[in-house]
Amino acid sequence: MNIPNHVAIILDGNGRWAKSKGMPRNYGHVQGAKNVEVICRAAHNMGIKYLTVYAFSTENWKRPQEEVDALMTLLNQYMKNCQKTAKKNNMRVRVIGDKTGLSEAIQKDIAALEEATKDYDGLNFTIALNYGGRDELVRATKKLLSKVESGELSVDDITEAEISACLDTAELPDPDLMIRTSYELRISNYLLWQLAYSEFYFTEVPWPAFDEKELEKAVKEYQNRDRRFGLIKEE
Repeated sequence: MNIPNHVAIILDGNGRWAKSKGMPRNYGHVQGAKNVEVICRAAHNMGIKYLTVYAFSTENWKRPQEEVDALMTLLNQYMKNCQKTAKKNNMRVRVIGDKTGLSEAIQKDIAALEEATKDYDGLNFTIALNYGGRDELVRATKKLLSKVESGELSVDDITEAEISACLDTAELPDPDLMIRTSYELRISNYLLWQLAYSEFYFTEVPWPAFDEKELEKAVKEYQNRDRRFGLIKEE
């Protein structure tokens, strides 16, 4: 069975799901956070090796301050709880994005989480926090320029591999499948470099309601596609 090695998910629809139930937006975010463990477990059971989720983008800071504050509180608590979840599921956790833009408390919790889980060999779970694809490419470009200025690298030596090595995802394979919930048909500045040859799957189901069966549907759709990595399929 052709199981994608790496699945990336845009966790969308928390607020709309909550509104449909007559609840405040933050209720949706809380339930969405709880659903992450459900999908991590389901992904591992299916044989998926890498799972990356878009939890908070660089653009999310533009949301109402009350909502941003609630999200930061939720993220802070999630980072603490995730150590227990990771240990229970033998899951290695990484966080990508501009961590310097997060509070010192969250940065400290991220460092502790990554250190505590670095030797686990189950699912490789990556959380994108304060992440934006364009921002990542800007930061990668600065790393490359620094290498050129120091003489470590010449301009002629800059290759796709060198660029990839300067990205936040340097330790990860590119995603085979990108899933976006709540049926927004765009990638919203997510993994712009890494998604070059990924299959895309969009579903109307909002993230809090996206369960194991929905993940199976996405993987089945992936399996039905002819993966030719950019080659045009002959009629």
